[in-house]
Amino acid sequence: MDAALLRVDNLRVAYPSPRSRPLNWAVDGLSLTICAGDRVGLVGESGCGKSTIGRAVMRLLPSRSQIEGSIQFQDRSVLGLSPQEMRHFRGEGVGLIFQDPMTRLNPLMTIKAHCLETLKAHQPHLSKAEAQAKILDTLAAVNIPAERWRQYPHEFSGGMRQRVAIALALLLDPKLIVADEPTTSLDVTVAAQILRELTRLCAEREMGLLLISHDLALVSEYCDRIAVMYQGKMVETGPSQRILTQPQHDYTKALLQAALDLQAGDAGKAQTEEVPLLQVQALKQYFTLSPSLVGRFLSGPPPEIRAVDDISLDVYDGEVLGLVGESGCGKSTLSRTILQLIRPTSGTVTFDNTNLTALSNEQMRGYRREIQMIFQDPLACLNPLMTVGQSIAEPLLIHQLATRASAPVEVRSMLERVGLTPPEDYEQRYPGDLSGGQQQRVAIARALITHPKLVICDEPVSMLDASIQTQVLELMKDLKAEFQLTYLFITHDLWVAQYFCDRIAVMNQGKIVEIGPTAQIFTQPQNPYTQTLLGAAPLLSKLR
Repeated sequence: MDAALLRVDNLRVAYPSPRSRPLNWAVDGLSLTICAGDRVGLVGESGCGKSTIGRAVMRLLPSRSQIEGSIQFQDRSVLGLSPQEMRHFRGEGVGLIFQDPMTRLNPLMTIKAHCLETLKAHQPHLSKAEAQAKILDTLAAVNIPAERWRQYPHEFSGGMRQRVAIALALLLDPKLIVADEPTTSLDVTVAAQILRELTRLCAEREMGLLLISHDLALVSEYCDRIAVMYQGKMVETGPSQRILTQPQHDYTKALLQAALDLQAGDAGKAQTEEVPLLQVQALKQYFTLSPSLVGRFLSGPPPEIRAVDDISLDVYDGEVLGLVGESGCGKSTLSRTILQLIRPTSGTVTFDNTNLTALSNEQMRGYRREIQMIFQDPLACLNPLMTVGQSIAEPLLIHQLATRASAPVEVRSMLERVGLTPPEDYEQRYPGDLSGGQQQRVAIARALITHPKLVICDEPVSMLDASIQTQVLELMKDLKAEFQLTYLFITHDLWVAQYFCDRIAVMNQGKIVEIGPTAQIFTQPQNPYTQTLLGAAPLLSKLR
């Protein structure tokens, strides 16, 4: 193993800001070295500057960003590369896997077209047969069936889209992978498969890996070294085992303790009344692929995707029911079908003794005030051009629950309740001015401003580090008691489900395969798939 593959020395990065504001260094004096074959995990709270490092290495920062220090790749200055050299460097030198796969994917292009475009740009000498063989091999490595390569990104689940993004990063055999939260939207079994593949490739090809993540357990299991960031600075770095057993910095200690507390679960689960608020009966949501998307080489009728396949479950008044399962198993489709955002193929959804499946779109609009949703990505419900105050007030105005004159009073009260204080400082900000944890608090405030009875939470903390996760989950617990809420909590993180949920329903391939009290699911799992999920989840106590 020769000299350093990547060397970052005293890096400082400041994003563009008005001249009247003092310079704010998102990354301040960071140094990091990665050699061929190294697996380095970069952890820290949301907003600490982790992703900025990946974007700085790839020179993907906004045009007026200020950069100081040096970034060397194989003894060449990345900051000095020409535009032509950068085009080859991105992909062939360093492959970047983003947290949000749609940052990489064009919704108007098929998966096959994405892969062919990448290969034509970097390896035009490949024949059509060679290119297709390479694409199919790479897609197979991330568990994407060959028959789906003619589909578009919107036809894939969030986890499947991330697999495509990972395949695109691996397609050119780069020397270094910068993976920015690459498994945030994946369940533990698929995440383990992907990370095993990445780390195996690192070993076989002496390829470096910089794994940026808020998940300390995951980083500890797959990385040799851990670097801990806090407020733009590198506060601690060392071998993974040493960081887990002998953390030196106060922030590292707090981060480790928060992760351990989360995995320990919560013994004090709330007792629920045996009154079903939501009843799902024999619900089906089937999709048929268009023949043009399946491929002319396949014969017979187009395949049918059974995203939700004959599901029945009850959600009781005042409880937290967790819904867990692998990416693509139908969890999010089930939530959208419950909300009637997509009408079911068959079956019924009964909410508060009303059959929602029998309602017109206009009638359903009124019930959406009582059933709200918190998304995985808070920006899914926050308009970047609207202030925080405007975003939270919007549901009040849509449902005519307040006037434009009275809405700001309710908005400030809710901002204070979700911990964004003083509210006057936050209501005029835009989502882009906030950290990930603050954005999610705004999304929670927006969901609760109409005082719903049921809140469907679709991976609401998966993009946050353990310490912020705990804060947001505790906030959601407090709000549940204060507003008398019922939660349907969708997650692929078993430890979050154990910590937060009263009961857990395990979903696999569109079906509920097991349901029961949380403690029973974790200590006496009955279904083989549940046992596989639990066995694949990284556990800090085993790694220390």
